[in-house]
Amino acid sequence: MISGRSAKVSLVVAAFSVIANFACVQAHAGPPSNFRKPSNFRRKVDMREVEVDLQTSLSELLSSASPRASQRLAAIEKSIWQTFQALPKNSAGRLAPAAVRYIVHGYFAKEHGWLIKGLEPHGHAQTDVAEVHEISILQEKVPLLVEGLLEARQANRGLALSDVIAMIGALEQLMFDESVTLLEAAYHLNGLAVDEEISQVTLHRVLQSYIVLFDQGSEANFDDADLHQSMLSGRRAEIDEFEHDIVLNWEYARRGTVNPFVPRKYSFQHAIEVMEHVAADYGKWQNDECRGMKSHLSELDAEGNGRVPLGIFYAQPEGAYQFSESSDYLRQIGALDESSSSKPQVLIANYLAGPSNCIASSSYYSVCCLSECDHIFNEFEHHILAPAASPEKLLGLAQNMSDAALLPGLREKLYAIAAQNGGEVPLHGRLFAQWLHFAFPYECPFPSVLESAAALTASQWLGADKTVVASAEEKEQHLASPHPLTGSTFSIDEQWSEYEVLPVHESTSEQVISGVGLVRMVVQIAAILVAFRSAGAAWRSVASSSSAAGKKNDDFLLPLRI
Repeated sequence: MISGRSAKVSLVVAAFSVIANFACVQAHAGPPSNFRKPSNFRRKVDMREVEVDLQTSLSELLSSASPRASQRLAAIEKSIWQTFQALPKNSAGRLAPAAVRYIVHGYFAKEHGWLIKGLEPHGHAQTDVAEVHEISILQEKVPLLVEGLLEARQANRGLALSDVIAMIGALEQLMFDESVTLLEAAYHLNGLAVDEEISQVTLHRVLQSYIVLFDQGSEANFDDADLHQSMLSGRRAEIDEFEHDIVLNWEYARRGTVNPFVPRKYSFQHAIEVMEHVAADYGKWQNDECRGMKSHLSELDAEGNGRVPLGIFYAQPEGAYQFSESSDYLRQIGALDESSSSKPQVLIANYLAGPSNCIASSSYYSVCCLSECDHIFNEFEHHILAPAASPEKLLGLAQNMSDAALLPGLREKLYAIAAQNGGEVPLHGRLFAQWLHFAFPYECPFPSVLESAAALTASQWLGADKTVVASAEEKEQHLASPHPLTGSTFSIDEQWSEYEVLPVHESTSEQVISGVGLVRMVVQIAAILVAFRSAGAAWRSVASSSSAAGKKNDDFLLPLRI
């Protein structure tokens, strides 16, 4: 599929080259030697500024693209191709906005552990899916803006694979460009000017400084070099191997372009290129801690159903992991099983995916735990390559992926889902996600029906009072409550909900309309025809004067849904 890309995809590669060049022109063309304090690293993003940048980038298509841009887009295509094939499409083979948001979110979450602001999973909130597009924070409008620009090119007919690749590439470059300011700060805190060439030893130190600054998020201090060096010394042993591996891999990829007999010197542009690899792989590196938390919580689950009693959750001694989130927080993010009100339990997979486990944060994204369920789900998409499948095929795939036997009753549940949907199970619906949770309880979160889509966003909880942390009284209350007995019967029926949501499925004009729906459509068409006939005479009377006024150039109007 990569080698056989059409000329259209090549055109998108050219477009992405413009995106990279346009957005990075100041940093890549030679930054100033005097450091500018990066007070704007987490500034409010100017909507019009981003709009102009992206619109220019997507409008100016060049005839060729750089090899670096081509490689990146090929990697994006390889990552999302199977998911694109499996998603429902319109008659033109394109994705609707909801499906675009799904695939773009999935790419960044799977490849980088990035939770993009404005593309967070909205869960199965008790709201209309369209409301997910109503974003209040300015930065969160950027993904919708890119989507709108691309869809405008297709006359609102949806997005093709090449459009989605270009959107992901534009957003990814936008994230990398933001980090250039942090890299400048790293130079400054090490007493370096960005216009000087540095040795490899110095490059390692600068990149390690960059990681420390990124880890600190909004608390980063860009003025106190002594404090920064002290913090860097305390972190060096932890980040040294990760950072050195990135540099070695980058050097290996460029081995044919450099003279091995001359001591290496690195420009600021070189540092930017390596920094992009650091930023891209940072989430996967940090995910080791998430895997450790999962392992620890799994050992506390005597039932093997992916749940830990809240009292046991709070009873863990202080150490590498401090499980102190309040029951209200756990409830709001859908990580608290209260099917038995006297014995609430923490859903392990939901807890790990929660915003309290996101670490570093930039203006555009947070770094969160990688979802193991995404990889499981990608396996289903890889083998099915369609929006729905028979229960027999899904059962066979699930049994091949897991060594454990399916829980009693789970096979019947899958057939019941298929019966509700014409004999096949929709892959991207809530009921199949629920089935996956019981089949893979430690990897796949339970699709809780949330009251607010914002509950899953890291920005919703950052800076909140103490609502995330349980009080001493709350902990004591649950520590004193009896825990479930080992060996107690776990019933899927008690946990199962028949509530279905199909977030990436949108009705199309090709769908069959019956009964009252058909009558309503006929009446609406008749009303429109009457309105057109009534307006016809008025239109003809002003047509001549309208033509004299000239035409408005609307060749590229942006349908903003913000």
